[in-house]
Amino acid sequence: MSKLTLYGFDPSPPVRPVKLALAALDIPYEFVEVSILAKENLSEEYVKKNPQHTVPTLEVDGHFIWDSHAIMAYLVSKYGKTDSLYPMDLLHRAVVDQRMHFETGVMYANGLRTITQLIFTGTPNVPKERYDAIIEIYDFLETFLVGNDYMAGNQLTIADFSIISTLTSLMAFVELDTAKYPKISAWIKRMQELPYYEEANGNGARTFGSLVKKTNFTFLS
Repeated sequence: MSKLTLYGFDPSPPVRPVKLALAALDIPYEFVEVSILAKENLSEEYVKKNPQHTVPTLEVDGHFIWDSHAIMAYLVSKYGKTDSLYPMDLLHRAVVDQRMHFETGVMYANGLRTITQLIFTGTPNVPKERYDAIIEIYDFLETFLVGNDYMAGNQLTIADFSIISTLTSLMAFVELDTAKYPKISAWIKRMQELPYYEEANGNGARTFGSLVKKTNFTFLS
């Protein structure tokens, strides 16, 4: 097997789905911490590996892949004993891809990234439309789960890894109303029952939440 090195920062939402995928596939790897808070991702050495200076980055025998979705798709295609995590069936794969595009283009870009940029650059007063955007995200996710146990159907896929990491980060800003969103709540519990969940996502999500609380942010009325 190729030597795999994952460069990342545990609290970072895009890093955690890759750790979930690696754990699900039972793939050994070395983890090298790259602290975003200390701006280690901007170092000359790291930028040579990933010109976009983002985390995570996966090194495979001297080759580098970045973007969590691309990394997970590679890992399943290369090392998966089955295609269950990223189905070969084109229709099912299209649904998985759509959910991951939703995570990137809506959950992360319109929710998580916007808020974190505001509060970590010294603007703790967050416009109410950001709160509303997160509630809308919760509404969509509840709809995705109608008739499904998982985000892209009735089997676990990398779309679930992608979404759970960002969702548990968004919940640091807007608490999930379990009564209003019973399907999401049941799905979260289902994910938490995975034997590798805590180490791969739970710990990092809690650290992220602690960092958020220290900002003392508020949503404007």
